[in-house]
Amino acid sequence: MENYSTYRTAESVSPKHPDKLCDQISDAVLDAYLAQDPNARVAVEVCGGHGQVFVTGEITSTATNIDIDAIVHRIAGDNMKVMSNLVKQSPEIAQGVDVGGAGDQGIMIGYACSETPEMLPREVVLSRRLNQYIYNLHQFDGKTQITLHGSHVCSIVASFQNVSQETLQQLVQQFIIEHDLEPDQRNGKIELHLNPAGDWHQGGFEADTGLTGRKLIVDNYGPRIPIGGGAFSGKDPSKVDRSAAYMARRIAVDYLRERNADEVFVRLAYAIGHPEALEQTVIIDGKSEKITGYDLTPQGIIDFLNLKRPIYEPTARYGHFGEGFNWDK
Repeated sequence: MENYSTYRTAESVSPKHPDKLCDQISDAVLDAYLAQDPNARVAVEVCGGHGQVFVTGEITSTATNIDIDAIVHRIAGDNMKVMSNLVKQSPEIAQGVDVGGAGDQGIMIGYACSETPEMLPREVVLSRRLNQYIYNLHQFDGKTQITLHGSHVCSIVASFQNVSQETLQQLVQQFIIEHDLEPDQRNGKIELHLNPAGDWHQGGFEADTGLTGRKLIVDNYGPRIPIGGGAFSGKDPSKVDRSAAYMARRIAVDYLRERNADEVFVRLAYAIGHPEALEQTVIIDGKSEKITGYDLTPQGIIDFLNLKRPIYEPTARYGHFGEGFNWDK
């Protein structure tokens, strides 16, 4: 009987995917506020599609003259109608954050493994690198997906707007050669599904709606690794579902290197208004222990990772981990 536990699949989406456009707009708004006011409290959500973009959320900041329309048009195009509904952060939330407490309750997962130089699962890295390979030449809406059977590649899926099946065939075959991908041993070849529903020319907000935070598995570590559940984009670092997730990744990377481990999981948990982590567990190659040597308060994390800077829009393009960010090093 075949062991299906050895199959692993992950997908990646291009920066012109509707959900990723929304993530980038949310983080671009955040960056604009942090550029003027490093202490800005920002929680911005975006919904877009079919000629309209709606920007909503809570912002408390001394920054002035932030041009939301210009940010949307830069990322999504000049033909988008922009509607904004931005209000100040709830004073009842602020009172807990003002004294150093977490901005919300939640569980954050960190992960690192020795499978790849990026310290991410191989299927995640391959699907992302293939997406980037195609997108660098054809900057349109698109998705990629790779399935592994053990260390061998079973199948590759690539669907890209305004890229023909013939061109995708050439690009994917070149990617296979450059990355020396070995086909699945069952049939000696890699099954390709390239624009499997046919070539397509309508994409992005023209074809579909998008929403901030709807690509959480792509943003994190792929479907093999659990996540805490909180979205990242559009949130300033007082929100621990972002900052503590970044810290959890940094801790996982540190332990992986220090212990020469194969796989490290980190779990952090917080209560709104309370500064200390309620759980701080690291699991190193299956063995659990308490995390030591880190200040895991929100302010401690912000200081350690230097998070009050306008650095967030790039994180919204291809995932928040494995792309050389501060918390990956």
